[in-house]
Amino acid sequence: MILVKPSINLFKSRKGSFLDRFMKWALTIGRIVVILTEAIALSAFLYRFVLDQQLIDIHGKIKQKQALVKLLKNNEDTFRNLQDRLSLISEITNSGKQTITLFSDIVNFPSSDISFNNVFLSENQIKINANVQSVSTLTNFIKTLKENPKIQSVSLDKIENRTKSATIIVSVTAITKIKGGENK
Repeated sequence: MILVKPSINLFKSRKGSFLDRFMKWALTIGRIVVILTEAIALSAFLYRFVLDQQLIDIHGKIKQKQALVKLLKNNEDTFRNLQDRLSLISEITNSGKQTITLFSDIVNFPSSDISFNNVFLSENQIKINANVQSVSTLTNFIKTLKENPKIQSVSLDKIENRTKSATIIVSVTAITKIKGGENK
């Protein structure tokens, strides 16, 4: 009989079993995943300190700005009060100028046939008590009042004919468009 010599092969086959190859791959990839995960966690942990420092800086800046605003609040209130008062003065001045112009237009009505007894001027109306020599003069006067752009409406409140003095006593009320310093 032929004797088969047993051979001893100390080299593993170049191809390992599937299980060996899979385990080697899984352990290598697993290590890489663990290392990457730890690196991400560590960088997130360190980034948190950066964000905390930025938050502290922002809170400090906010407190500084609040202190500055609080310090300047009195100046701002004074400035706004002054602006409001200047605005009110401007309105009153404009209203006064318009009222004076309107009053001058009424009093300087170009006729010698009308004489004013009383002229009352309130916030937005004018009451006129006058003596008129003729109806045509009264008609012209009321027409002139209605055509004035600063007068909204005109009403003839009272008309009385005095035959002894040959005059007509009238009371006229004119509503003006001048309110609060503005020509509306």
